[in-house]
Amino acid sequence: MNPPPDPEASAVAIELERLRGTVTTGFAEVKGSLAVLVERSTRNEQDLVRLRDDTRKALDVLGAEVEALKARRWPLGVVGAMTGVVGAATGAIALFVR
Repeated sequence: MNPPPDPEASAVAIELERLRGTVTTGFAEVKGSLAVLVERSTRNEQDLVRLRDDTRKALDVLGAEVEALKARRWPLGVVGAMTGVVGAATGAIALFVR
């Protein structure tokens, strides 16, 4: 013959089962949150790589534009010297024409 179940032992068993369910649910929520964080981290890394590539391409284009502008600039030293020579020649011509 089995002894009658202890009501206090039954209550403890029920609370332990409820606690096990709560812990299981908590672990599932934590795993889900971690999965979301891993996904965000992976997406951020991909975005960073894409941003670096886009920035590098933009800098290459900008560098090419700067080089093109440098090639088309006026040689200011030569222009200044020629202006001085033309001014001196104009002055000499004006001096001798009178």
